[in-house]
Amino acid sequence: MFDVSVFLNGLGLGLGLIMAIGAQNIHVIRTGIAREHVGLTVLSCILIDASLIALGVAGVGTLVQSSPLLLSVAKWGGAAFLLWYGLRSWRAVFAEASMQTGAARPKASAREALVSVFALSLLNPHVYLDTVVLLGAIGGGFGAAARPSFAAGAMCASALWFTALGYGATRLSRWFARPVAWKWIDGIAGTTMLALSASVASGA
Repeated sequence: MFDVSVFLNGLGLGLGLIMAIGAQNIHVIRTGIAREHVGLTVLSCILIDASLIALGVAGVGTLVQSSPLLLSVAKWGGAAFLLWYGLRSWRAVFAEASMQTGAARPKASAREALVSVFALSLLNPHVYLDTVVLLGAIGGGFGAAARPSFAAGAMCASALWFTALGYGATRLSRWFARPVAWKWIDGIAGTTMLALSASVASGA
């Protein structure tokens, strides 16, 4: 039976977690500003989050927490990927492509867009911490009948946030037509990813 109060609980907690600056959010913003596969990126983020939330509420988070090997692989693999992405973004600051306007920048294919969003989502340990472990633990604390309502609320939060973020960023695209604006985007993205990499590696 659908429980409105539990749904709102999941919605509020989901929004509180997902609104923090992270790899997924930065990528969605960049995609929106570039007007490049926005719908595909937004939909992919929503489906990935929904799947992880469902797994967490079903109890997978407890399994992950109990496996030192899985935690270690997620930690160091995620830190390495975020480090690589951050360095790539900073390299773009000084590359010729970063001196071009948004319209002149090389466009990614749909396949490349999917690979990027899946990598940034599934190779980032913070995604699992927020969805599978944290939301899963809270959702698992409800009775079996109320868990679907909690999961639906958290999934709805993801859908609302990524849709607003992606399509909201497209409204800002005209402000980023100048080459110097893309330098700032690449620099901010690179700094964020390097900070996240250090945070993951240190266990913070």
